[in-house]
This record gives sequence, structure tokens and C-alpha cells, in this order.
Amino acid sequence: MDPFGVAWHAPLGWWGVAWAAGIAWAAYRARSLSPSGAWAAWGVGSAILALGGWAWGVLLLAFFVSSSGWSRWAAARKRATAEKFAKGSRRDAGQVLANGGLAAALAVAYAWQPAARWWAAFAAALAAAAADTWATEIGVLHPRPRHILSGRVVAPGTSGGVSPWGWAAAAGGAGLLAALAGLLAPGEPNGRLALSVWLGGLVGSAVDSLLGATVQAMYYCPACAKETEQHPFHRCGARTQHRRGWPWLHNDGVNAASIAVAALVGFLLGG
Repeated sequence: MDPFGVAWHAPLGWWGVAWAAGIAWAAYRARSLSPSGAWAAWGVGSAILALGGWAWGVLLLAFFVSSSGWSRWAAARKRATAEKFAKGSRRDAGQVLANGGLAAALAVAYAWQPAARWWAAFAAALAAAAADTWATEIGVLHPRPRHILSGRVVAPGTSGGVSPWGWAAAAGGAGLLAALAGLLAPGEPNGRLALSVWLGGLVGSAVDSLLGATVQAMYYCPACAKETEQHPFHRCGARTQHRRGWPWLHNDGVNAASIAVAALVGFLLGG
């Protein structure tokens, strides 16, 4: 009997809610989550574990632990670009819901109508989230990233900037989730499903970069003479000015949109 079969997808019910609470508390104590992030993580984790099962929780943990680990590793190395990002490495509720809200909804869909497509969509959503986080934390360290559309050299940390390091990191993050998704697929290991998850993660990461380069809201700090995601105030205390993009579309919205595209790719290819 396959040890990673259907039993790993059995709902955990209230035990899943309890496990999610313990994991969220541990992440909060480790300073990987803010208070609001911990509450949001409890909600997301409860839906995934209670309605999905152990396999779903393994993928969620793989994304969160690996992404938090890279964030901690890169924190001391990217101080020079910190003024560009709207948020730090301690995830708040907005970040948790942007990265995991759709995954929780897909666990609900699987509980309502079990099908491999829902599992593939769930895994692809987390693969895109992992790809984006890994690419951000590692790619920002590349000294000469290039704009994804124009190809011109941009400053490290610029939205829409890509580099070989970032693409390799994105492939690695998506690959980790894809491998686990294929191994833990309902019934038996499924290489085709793993490939669909990996492709979904890469497509989602590319969409994230494209949105960041075109329509994501970006601001300008006149005191520091630098572009930033931070608004209404820069970390220096100066009020920032809108420079480009849709004012209502910030990084969390970009993440949510790219993850939705990845989930759709997984759903269409992973059945």
C-alpha cells in the first residue's frame, strides 16, 4: 500500500484547527509572523488542515518554513534595498492572506468535491508563492538585475527587476513544492501533476514580475530620491509621492493575482 495515498488527504477536523493554532503560535514566537499575521495564519492553516489533511499541511509548512528561512538569511544582506519594500520579513495578515488565502479556499473546494485538479491548483498556488519569495530574497542580492520588459539594468530591489539568481531561486522554490505535490498526490505519486505544479509556479512568478513592472503602485521619496513601495510615508519619515502604476494595487494584490494565475495553470494541467 502506498504510504502517501488517500489517507494523507483525510480531513483532520478539529485536530487540524488545534495543530494550526500551535504552528501559528510557534511562528509568532519565532518572529516570522506579526500578531495579525498569526491570527490570519491560524485561519488559513485551520481550513487547510481541517479540510485537506496532512498532505496539505506538509505543503503549507514547506512553503512557510523555506520562505521564512530565506527571509531570515537574506535580511542582513539586503539592508541597502530595504527602503524599496513596503513590508519586512515578519509577515502580517495581508501577506498571509495574499499568499495562503486562495490555498485555503482550494482546500474547501477539495473537501466539497475531491479531485486531483484541486490538489494541483492548491500546490501550484503555494509553488508560485514560494517561487516569488525565494526569487525576492535571493534575486535582490544580484548586483545588476534587469527590467523584465526593457532589459535595462535597474537597481536591486526594483519591482519588475529580474536576474539569473532570481530565476534560479524561483525554479527551486516552485520545484520543492512540485516535488512534494507529486509525491503526496492523492492515490499514488504523480509525475505529470508535479510538472504542472512546477510550471504553474514559474508562470505565477513571471506574472508577479510583469505586474510589478507595469501596474503595481510605486512611490517616490523626495528626501531620499529613491523609488519605493512604501506609502504614505517612507522609512525615513518623509511623505512619498505616487510615481506610477494603479494606486490601489500594492504588493499583496500583485501576489494574490499571480498566485491565482498559477492555481489556474495547475488546475487546467494537473487533472
